[in-house]
Amino acid sequence: MYALLAAALAAGLASATAAHAQETWPQRQVTVVVPFSAGGSADLVGRIVAQNLQARFGTPFVVENRGGAGGSLGAAYVAKAPADGYTLFIGTVSTNAINPLLYAKLPFDVERDFQPISLLVQLPNLLFVNPRIPAKTVPELIDYLNVNDGKVNFGSSGIGTSSHLSAVMFQMATGTRMVHVPFRSTAEELNSMLGGHVDLAFDSMTTAWPHALSGAVRALAVTTPKRNAAAPNLPTIGESVKGYEATGWQGLFAPAGTPRAIVDKVAAEVKQIFESPDVATALRNVGAEPAPLTPEEFAAFAQAERAKWRKVVEASGLQPQ
Repeated sequence: MYALLAAALAAGLASATAAHAQETWPQRQVTVVVPFSAGGSADLVGRIVAQNLQARFGTPFVVENRGGAGGSLGAAYVAKAPADGYTLFIGTVSTNAINPLLYAKLPFDVERDFQPISLLVQLPNLLFVNPRIPAKTVPELIDYLNVNDGKVNFGSSGIGTSSHLSAVMFQMATGTRMVHVPFRSTAEELNSMLGGHVDLAFDSMTTAWPHALSGAVRALAVTTPKRNAAAPNLPTIGESVKGYEATGWQGLFAPAGTPRAIVDKVAAEVKQIFESPDVATALRNVGAEPAPLTPEEFAAFAQAERAKWRKVVEASGLQPQ
């Protein structure tokens, strides 16, 4: 009798303590894990999230870059983190849709181990070339690649990332062949191109567009089905290559099991942040489109993306490593 009463009291106390912790969250530093090196689009978006949540909650939100394996190292770290709201994750189309199709033995399950909070942005990849490449249009590039079959390289932010598969899709659609040179991030890839070591890339417009405006690289087209508001005169690849489309995205996740009260609290704040005029304008100026969703909407979106990219990976002939 007394044992049952004590157990009930203990359970009630634990429940009340957990509820209080959720109501008062955050009480200490929150880590926002970006699964790529600093300087890329995921890092940019992660810092927007961290800076604005810190301002709203008055508690430190710190970005931690954990790059490698196309974002899978950072994803694995978050999948094993405590589900207490103090670790958040900037997941991408690569980490949470494509990588499970390319890596046979990932130490996590993207559906089981992550709690979707909100989609953050959708963004095109930009097809851009080293200025030494003579092509100034997509058709000219296709001709150049055919003449230099298998001799031209393309960089990416990692095997299985959307920048990698955007190029794979391009090769499939045009019958061209290139050599893949993967990096740990878009920033590393761009630095290598600026150093003269990479010929072309299909990568985040958010990061690459300023370099195109400066003339350091030459932009040829965007990968989305419609032209981008930040560069209305820049064509889409689909205008020259019928049916071509590749849209990247980034969203906010937490470890599975994170209390729903915390998930909802963060999702509500993120919606306000990414719909605020200042943030929305800044993102659109570099080609990204703010796209916050509810946790349920984001979960359905991510599931649909996995189904879409599965077809691309299967068609490409890429085998799980």
